Amino acid sequence: MLTDGRMIAGAPLTYWIGFHAVVLLLLVIDLVVLGRRPEGPRFRTALLWTAFLGVLALAFAAFILFTQGHEHALEFLSGYVLEGSLSIDNLFVFLVLFRNFGLTVDQQHRALSYGVLGAIVLRAAFIVAGVALLDRFEAMHYIFGALLLYTAWRLIRPQKGREAPPSLAQWIDRRGWRLSPMLLAVLTIELTDVIFAIDSVPAVLAVTNDIFIVYTSNIFAILGLRSLYFVLQGLLHQLHLLHYGLAVILAFVGGKMIAARWFEIPTLWSLIIIISTVAIFAAASLLLPSSSRQNASA
Repeated sequence: MLTDGRMIAGAPLTYWIGFHAVVLLLLVIDLVVLGRRPEGPRFRTALLWTAFLGVLALAFAAFILFTQGHEHALEFLSGYVLEGSLSIDNLFVFLVLFRNFGLTVDQQHRALSYGVLGAIVLRAAFIVAGVALLDRFEAMHYIFGALLLYTAWRLIRPQKGREAPPSLAQWIDRRGWRLSPMLLAVLTIELTDVIFAIDSVPAVLAVTNDIFIVYTSNIFAILGLRSLYFVLQGLLHQLHLLHYGLAVILAFVGGKMIAARWFEIPTLWSLIIIISTVAIFAAASLLLPSSSRQNASA
């Protein structure tokens, strides 16, 4: 393992610098080069970029394997898959928000770009705060675990909230403020990401408390969020059972966090359970059409 150089949050300073240099380069390519079309990237371009980011995440996992060991590599993969899976549910929210605000494809493209940049900053703050709380207060493991169990229960309730107008827009409208739909959408995306981080960051912290692993897995997942939206925007309404799978995953990691004092589930098994659950419920969504789609085709 490489341990030379100044250590910051469990990783050499050169790792942090190199990682952020790569992130900056990827953001430039994504937002400037691929984002030069006002209406966003074409489906094929978005699909290839999403796949490239996935391969790059695997390459980063291989780097961690050779520099920090297989356990850290598995933790990174688990965190990346977990965060990516939960991000898909976040895309449902974005899709409804854009429809409610009446944004054009061009405006959706720009709102997602601003949202990704804001999410990176917000997620870093949440991760540092979450790890500090876990290190200082042992009871936070049970609080975070209970939060994940509550989030799992919330996901399996009737999804009325996904069809409701954004509450932030209602709150602003009641005060007589006049903001453009574009600005409202960006503000709502950032607020949504704060709420989303309250759920997702504890989920990844259930896998590991290593700040470098949690942060890099989160950022890799967020980097692919914008292109993944353009890939899945035609399929999101078909993945009607996926939130049940995400509920199973959150209940699993929440229970794992609460029970960690008595027994530990190997990281490899956690990774297998997370991937299998997402695959099963995504496949079930495509094979078993929702009642609304059946009524539409009738």
